[in-house]
Amino acid sequence: MVPIRSFPAEVAKGLFGVFFDIDDTFTTHGKIPGKAFQALWALKESGIKVVPITGRPAGWCDHIARMWPVDGVVGENGALYFWHDEKGGKLRKRFMEPDDVRRENRRRLEMIKEEILASVPGTAVASDQLYRETDLAIDCCEDVPALTWDDVDRIGEIFRKHGARSKVSSIHVNGWFGDYDKLRMTRVFVQERWGMNLDEQKERFLFCGDSPNDEPMFQYFPHTAGVKNIFRFAERMHHLPAFVASREGGEGFAQIVQTILSRRKRR
Repeated sequence: MVPIRSFPAEVAKGLFGVFFDIDDTFTTHGKIPGKAFQALWALKESGIKVVPITGRPAGWCDHIARMWPVDGVVGENGALYFWHDEKGGKLRKRFMEPDDVRRENRRRLEMIKEEILASVPGTAVASDQLYRETDLAIDCCEDVPALTWDDVDRIGEIFRKHGARSKVSSIHVNGWFGDYDKLRMTRVFVQERWGMNLDEQKERFLFCGDSPNDEPMFQYFPHTAGVKNIFRFAERMHHLPAFVASREGGEGFAQIVQTILSRRKRR
C-alpha cells in the first residue's frame, strides 16, 4: 500500500465510477462525518458514478438508494442491489435469489444462529438483523464488547460447517447461503444498470474499503484505496488495496475523494 497522494492523475481522469464500503470506510465510529458526505456530493456533481457496496441490510439500502446522492447500492454482501428510478420516481429492487429460496435460507440460518449464540460466549445478533432479507449478521464489536479473533474465527467455522458462506467486516461476522459476494453482484449491477462488462471496464473504477469482506474487491480491481484503519486487519488479509489514506474512516474517504478530484483537474 502506498500513500493516496501518489494516485496517478491519468487514472483519476479516466474514472467512470467509485464503489465504496460504508462501515468504517465512509463512517467514523459509526457516524458519517460532514466531510465524507460532502465528498460524496462532490463525486456525484463531478459526473462520477457512486455506489456503496456494503454488508448492511436491505432496510438500510432502501433509505440509502432513496436519499443519498448515489446511483444505487449493493447490500447484504452482494445479495441485492437497490436503485432509485429518478424518471419514474420509484425505488427498484434486484435480488440475487428468488423469494422462495430466500425464505428457505432464512429458516436454515435461524438454526445456525442458535448454535452460534450457544457456542460462542459474548456473541449477539446484530441490531440491524430485523431489516435483513438474506443473511445472518453476528455482532463482533458494534454493540457488544469486542470479541477475540479466536471467537470471530469460531463463528465463521460454524457458518461454514453448515455450508454457509462467511465474511468478517469491521463490525459483524456475516453468513449466508448462495454463490455470491460483493464482487459478483457488482458485476451484475454494472451490466444491468449501465450495460457495461465489468471485466472489460474495471480499470475505469475505484474501490474504497477497510476490512476483510472487501478482499474480493481489492483483489479484482486494479485501482483500490483503503482508509487508515485497514491496518487493523492487514495481517489477516491476503489482498490489500493499492493505496491507503493517512486518515481513518470517513475522514480517510474524504481524503481519497479530494485526491481524485484534484488529480482530475490537472492538465
